[in-house]
Amino acid sequence: MKTLIAQLVKFGLVGVVALVIDMGILNLLVGFFHMHNVLAGSISFLVSLLFNYVASMRYVFTHREDMARWMEMAVFFASAAIGLVINDAIIWMSTFGMNRDAMLTQHTQYWIRTNIGKLIATVVVAVWNFIIRKWLLDDKRTNAMNVLRPSSRRLTQQEMDERWERSFAHRLGEWSLTHTPQGWPR
Repeated sequence: MKTLIAQLVKFGLVGVVALVIDMGILNLLVGFFHMHNVLAGSISFLVSLLFNYVASMRYVFTHREDMARWMEMAVFFASAAIGLVINDAIIWMSTFGMNRDAMLTQHTQYWIRTNIGKLIATVVVAVWNFIIRKWLLDDKRTNAMNVLRPSSRRLTQQEMDERWERSFAHRLGEWSLTHTPQGWPR
């Protein structure tokens, strides 16, 4: 339980810093440069994603010995690409129905609606990212969720190890090690 809470706290702290970066760049581009909110949202998302990747892999998620680094990166950026689509769709919906030139003629309303959309998108994408990364990148043998079970239903370490051996995440990791190009880091 403590490890899950600690991981959630670290994930949250990295997320808050990434959010400050994301919102700062978004507001700079929309507020001062009158850029279209979806383009500005994409740029700010991608910049904060770079920070998020480095910080998440260093402080939140540990490298798994059964997965090649290139696969960790592929999972991270594939989930981020889906997150970007979700982010842009929600930001686009936040100003749907406004004039085409709303970023200039209705700037304050456009800016407010963009920020509300961005906050909603942030929550949705954060949940998506945590679930997909926890599922595919985190080592499940510690199974922090096991402590939430009633003591009579908790799995033994052997049962958790057997479950891990059968898991998609472990099989994906093992596959990535056998398919790592020669000379690439494992």
